[in-house]
Parts: sequence; C-alpha cells; structure tokens
Amino acid sequence: MKIAMGCDHGGFAMKEELKAYLTTLGHEVKDCGCYSTDSCDYPEFGEAAARAVAEGECEKGVVVCTTGIGISIAANKVKGIRCAHCPDVMSAEMTRRHNDANVIAIGAGMVGMNVAKRMVEVFLSTEFEGGRHQRRVDRMMEIENR
Repeated sequence: MKIAMGCDHGGFAMKEELKAYLTTLGHEVKDCGCYSTDSCDYPEFGEAAARAVAEGECEKGVVVCTTGIGISIAANKVKGIRCAHCPDVMSAEMTRRHNDANVIAIGAGMVGMNVAKRMVEVFLSTEFEGGRHQRRVDRMMEIENR
C-alpha cells in the first residue's frame, strides 16, 4: 500500500520512526514533510498528505503533530478526506470499520511510539464494514458537497 505521511516539527520524530516501520511492513511511503524539527506550520503538511490521498496517489494517509488535533483539522479541509484523530488502537480500528476513514491523525506528544505503531498497523489493515455504515459515510460526504 502507498501511504502519504505529513507532520509538523512536533511530529517529525514520530513520523520518521513510523515511516521506517511502515517500510519494514512492505508499504511505500510518500513523505509530504516536514523534514526537520525546525518550527513550521502543520496545515501545509496536513494538506499535502491529504491531497495525495484525495487525488488517488496514495491509498491512505498518516499525519502527526504534537496533539494530532490541528493537523487533523487541516487534513479534513481537503475534499474527500475523512481524517480521524485517534488516541488509541480501538479508535484506529473503529474509524476504519465504521467511518471508512482514509487518514489517521496521531498526537506525538500524547501517544507513545509503540501504541502509535500499533494504531497505524491496525488502521491500515482494517477493512470498512459497509452495510449500515455506508449510509452514514454517504451522508457525511453529502455535507461536504453542500
């Protein structure tokens, strides 16, 4: 699977470690920045990763900032993106099962690396259940199109 990744300076170290981990799992990673711990603005990199997913260049996305909140809001501004800010493994699983999320946001200052790795692994391997959940996802996307 090809995964888009984006972060700000607060998420840089986690993004780098997750990128290496995803590569060992056999995924291809498109690194949308940032590329250092120098202070920067998360909207630029959240948008870049989200656009790669929305435009079909990547199948899923992973975005990281200190809390995961700001970068998730930025990613969700891109049409077609359903970015879930997840604090734990169960949230990562359920947002795929029920919401068909295509981007996960993680707070590097809130979640430890082992949990973050497991969250990403579960997020990428969990299928959308469809059924009654498809109706709800369709309604969310209708909101976006109004």
